[in-house]
Amino acid sequence: MSNPLIRPVAGRIRLACVLGALGALAGLAPFIGLVELTDALLAKDHSHIPTIAALIIGGLVLRGALMSVALSITHVADVRLQAILRRRMISHLGRVPLGWFAKNSSGRLRKTAMGDVDALHQVVAHQAVEMTAAAVTPLGALAYLVVLDWRLALLAIATIPLYIAAYAWMERGSNDVIRKLDESNARLSGAVVEFISGIAVVKSFARKAHAAYRQAAKEYTDFFAAWVQPMTRVEALAGLLVSAPVVGLITVAGGAWFVSQGWVSPGEAVAGVLLACIIPVAIEPLGFASMNQRAAKAAAQRIQELLDVPALPAPTSPQRPKGYGVEYRAVRFAYDGHEVLHGVSFTCEPGTVTALVGPSGSGKSTLATLLPRFHDVTGGEIRIGGVDVRDIQDLYRHVGFVLQDVQLLNGTIRENITFGRPQETDEEVVNACRAAMIHDRITTLPHGYESDANRLSGGEAQRISIARALLADTPILVLDEATAFADPESEAAIQDALSSLVAGRTVLVIAHRLATISNADRIIVLDHGKVVETGTHIELLAAHGQYTRMWEAHEGVAA
Repeated sequence: MSNPLIRPVAGRIRLACVLGALGALAGLAPFIGLVELTDALLAKDHSHIPTIAALIIGGLVLRGALMSVALSITHVADVRLQAILRRRMISHLGRVPLGWFAKNSSGRLRKTAMGDVDALHQVVAHQAVEMTAAAVTPLGALAYLVVLDWRLALLAIATIPLYIAAYAWMERGSNDVIRKLDESNARLSGAVVEFISGIAVVKSFARKAHAAYRQAAKEYTDFFAAWVQPMTRVEALAGLLVSAPVVGLITVAGGAWFVSQGWVSPGEAVAGVLLACIIPVAIEPLGFASMNQRAAKAAAQRIQELLDVPALPAPTSPQRPKGYGVEYRAVRFAYDGHEVLHGVSFTCEPGTVTALVGPSGSGKSTLATLLPRFHDVTGGEIRIGGVDVRDIQDLYRHVGFVLQDVQLLNGTIRENITFGRPQETDEEVVNACRAAMIHDRITTLPHGYESDANRLSGGEAQRISIARALLADTPILVLDEATAFADPESEAAIQDALSSLVAGRTVLVIAHRLATISNADRIIVLDHGKVVETGTHIELLAAHGQYTRMWEAHEGVAA
């Protein structure tokens, strides 16, 4: 497999292929020995039998040893390559804009990071050596038969052209089929992950909720069946043409005729039969290897596509902010050629709370997540303390965020709270959790802070994320209204925790419910990616503009 991804282990694979080729040639020694043994027994010459026996045993041992060493080398190379690729992907994904992950399902990423890397195993650990042996064995056998008698060589490969023709027919358009099959499998993997992630919805709306999964599964099975079914009969016929009984029958009959004509000796005829039977057995793996090759090629392409995702540019001249005021200057942002923010400008004074409100699709979430560089602006700039965020080294030491969709890592509660700051003391962790209104709940768990984080409810997980943000102690905070989907009991606790979190910080809030931001120092009203109003809650109500209409609608719903 010629691909830049395997370059780190290419030298080892080449060495293993050389050893595999030598092993394949050594494997022919027993057949040569059997020819000599047959002729010696027919001639009643027993003097060379010990030598011939040693040749047979030596060939078998040498073949086994060389193939074992070759496959050991490729398996070590495979393990090394998997480690290299996964480290590269992890390192690269750490530099990819966080917003990219929102548009790419976890199922597809899992398939690439795990399944596609595993798909290279067969090619790296087995195929290179086995294909080399599969090619060298029949070529060596044919060369030996040509030395004995060219007619024996032709007899040995009599059915091979029919076998090749059958596989050529089955291979028509297979590259495109494998690509589509992989795409269908990726959709199925994504649907499975989404199905499991949304199991609560599935239980409530079972008939409709799993429609996407059923559709993905049906598409995959229908496509696979439509591809495979027409080929089964042809594949069975192709296998029959190179099966040992058919090849053996042809070569035995042909060899007997050659002996009767005096063209070959009985020993040479026996060699023709034996070597003819191993030729199709040796080349049959080549058909399966071509399928593995295409699957690996498709997997390698997806891995390369992941590694080619543009990373956020690192600061060319890192600077430190000279304060913690935030300034949006004529900010524009577009994705997929569609501009969603059109020259937005406003400032967030240090130590104040600024709320972004607006109808769905107005651009408030996009605008807020540009501050921690989930994406980079496509026009204008965002400055912190007079420094463009693209020039700030270790941006997340200055900007933290708490989002609605809380993701806790597999591990203990303490590990989740101290993620990125493992040096924090137990006292500091407890103080952060007290402020986040979650300490008392943690102490009720059997193992306290060492309990599995997956045992926490959604509202509790939200408070863990607030404790994590408190511990990080960033002076600027982006807050996607954390209580939007909380139950009343959790909402009260989260609001109290947020009061501790925002104190003294420069806060940018994405507001979904207007009542929660009525005390904000400044409210920015967005519509269609533009600022249409700005002011305090009282000032905006007095203006009788869009915010007033939104507030009246909100109050009507609340009533």
